[in-house]
Amino acid sequence: MSILKQSKGFWLSIIVSLIFFVVVQWLISSEILSSYYTNTLFTLSINIILAISLHLIIGITGQFSIGHAGFLAVGAYASAIMTMKLELPFPIALIVGGIVATIAGLIIGIPSLRLKGDYLAIATLGFGEIVRIILLNIDYVGGASGMQVMNYTTWPWVYACLLISIIVIVNFTNSTHGRACISIRENEIASDAMGINTTYYKVIAFAIGSFFAGVAGGLYAHNFYIIQPTNFGFLKSFDILIFVVLGGLGSLSGAVIAAVILTIVSTFLQDYAETRMIIYSLVLIIVMLFRPQGLLGTREITSFFKKSKDAGGGTQNGNKQTTA
Repeated sequence: MSILKQSKGFWLSIIVSLIFFVVVQWLISSEILSSYYTNTLFTLSINIILAISLHLIIGITGQFSIGHAGFLAVGAYASAIMTMKLELPFPIALIVGGIVATIAGLIIGIPSLRLKGDYLAIATLGFGEIVRIILLNIDYVGGASGMQVMNYTTWPWVYACLLISIIVIVNFTNSTHGRACISIRENEIASDAMGINTTYYKVIAFAIGSFFAGVAGGLYAHNFYIIQPTNFGFLKSFDILIFVVLGGLGSLSGAVIAAVILTIVSTFLQDYAETRMIIYSLVLIIVMLFRPQGLLGTREITSFFKKSKDAGGGTQNGNKQTTA
């Protein structure tokens, strides 16, 4: 019976996803959605991919990384080189961008993930800044003036990458590997004592998060006509970090909701950069004071529906017993 319920939920999710995709594609094709709102939708989807990829590193494994913009930059420039310099198809460019970002994640992850807390944060921050400075000084990719990129990002590609990233991260979290990562987050010393290879699982989570950040970088690069190293500075990593912290460390649903809310706010305040940062700061202060665990904490949004369903079932059972 539980398998039947799970399969029903799975097929319902597939049907809803397909309907949403078709409706949005029709709105874009019929030009009901203007280019401004279409671009906002693409930016929103890319931010969600970035949020859930960092969620795997911070929220699930408990590793404090603030250099996620570095993997975004690596994926963006690697995919741009594939399409603009080597003239390869866009899908191959996305995969290459993800793979190169994964390699970068392994290079920084294997030596750095033996560090903990603030030391790991400083190491990942240094990685992000090193990537940005290297890109500033490479003439092959345009240096400080940036690199021109064709606009290949479309709604089908954005939506496919978004669904794949969600499915992979959800399945990884619910697997034995995901439970090992959660145990590391809760108590790394106890996990190590129980025989869990903590370094191995931290590197795996770091590599998967880096891969999807690289894919998001490929979508980001081909959504505009030029990319510059200044787009991938510390503030970009800070934006992605806020998505995860505001949504709740350990909640994928919370990261998605926070990414949606903050992207919409940021879009409407893009002409007022200083106001946007003030609002971000106020939001963080309020959350830390009244809801330090974030919007959803470690829970997922589906847990609220299950509670209401269980409460309804309990009420019906109680009525039956009273009648009897």
